[in-house]
Formats: sequence, C-alpha cells, structure tokens
Amino acid sequence: MDWGNASVAHDRERDLHVDAVIFDLDGTLVDTLEDLADAVNRVLRDRGLPTHDYDAYRYMIGGGMRQLMAAALPDEPHTEATVASCLEQMLAHYREHCLDKTRPYQGVGALVDGLRARGLRLSVLSNKADDLARRVVAALFDPAAFDVVVGARPDVPLKPDPAGALLMAARLGVPAGRIACLGDSGTDMLTATRAGMIPLGAAWGFRTEAELRESGALLVLSQPGELLALPMAQPGGSGTLD
Repeated sequence: MDWGNASVAHDRERDLHVDAVIFDLDGTLVDTLEDLADAVNRVLRDRGLPTHDYDAYRYMIGGGMRQLMAAALPDEPHTEATVASCLEQMLAHYREHCLDKTRPYQGVGALVDGLRARGLRLSVLSNKADDLARRVVAALFDPAAFDVVVGARPDVPLKPDPAGALLMAARLGVPAGRIACLGDSGTDMLTATRAGMIPLGAAWGFRTEAELRESGALLVLSQPGELLALPMAQPGGSGTLD
C-alpha cells in the first residue's frame, strides 16, 4: 500500500474510523475489461470501424456505458443518433456476454468476507447500467455480501457527482465521514472527496497509481487484502479520519 499521498497527511498508525465501505464495481471488485471491450469491438467491426486493443479500454471504462461507446468511436464528429444506435447494439451484445470472462479480482472475496466479519456495511456504486451492475454482483458474490447495489439510473447522476454516494450513505444509515470509498479511478476518488468520504485507491484495477494520487486518494492499495491489514476502528467508534 502507498501511504505517500501528500495531499492529506496522516499518521500511519492512526485507525481508519469506518462503519461502511462503498466499492466501485468495474476495475475494483471485478475485472470486466475484456467482456466490455469485446462488446464494443463487436459494434465497431460490424460497422467497418477500427477496433481497439484491451489495454486501450482501461482508459475508456468508468464514465458510464454511453461514454464508453462514444470514446471508442473514431475521432471525427459523430451524431447523438449514431452514439445511441451504437450503444443500443453494444448493450444487446453485452447483456448476453457480460459474464463470459468477468471474474472477481483475486483476494476480493476474502476482503468482502473480512469486512463483513468486522461488522461493516458494504455496498456497490457503479456507473455501469443499474440492471447490469446488479446482475454481475448477483452472479459473482454471495447474496448477503452487499447491503445496497446501485448502478447508473435516470434519477442518480453518474460519478464523480457525489449524489449517488450520499444517497447510499442515507440508505446505509452511516454518516459520510465514516464511509470509505474504494475505487480504481480518479472518478472514484473525486466522488469520495466531494461526498466527504474517505478515498481509497485500488491499484490492481484499470487505471494508474498516479491518477489515483492526483485525484485525492488518501491511500493507494496494491492488493485487496491490504485493506484488512490496516488498523481499523470498530464500527460505531468515535472520531473521523481527519
């Protein structure tokens, strides 16, 4: 783990006073890269457009399904109608194949179980379409693993708008300052800081450690189990991480 984020200085031995953890989904809990890339590339191939290699998609995923499709299209101007048509085709393919290659990252299951054993409330907040986020979580995790799962919905702005995170805090019944947000992108870190939550970076995901630090990550973890190794106060304890 990296304690070197100088944007907020904290003693290494100080407890994380956390009652809940909000997880990002793609690139944090599960590796969805190839299934998403395959769905987008299928659309591009069908339309005679150039495709992208898997690594390129690391920097396209995270802003929602529409943004992903738009980012993959050629640079020349494309109309809203074109993006919408491509997105519809991509979603049709992805809904059939979203679990072909997608798997939880190694160590994530033990992390979820360990946090649960400590009495923490756990939830998932994703920019993936709500029905797809719920489907992936339901297929790959125990039904009791998460208290709340929320994906992209018309009534919830996409991250980094903090509205979704604050809605989740209200549903969990936990003050924002006692919630850690674990994610693999700058978008997740910005969401956490704007919501007044604790931003933790997942360096095993799609983006870089540098992006996580620059976007305000308090800590950058290299493996899921490192969160369990941190000194962590019991839920309901006094104090905050400031």
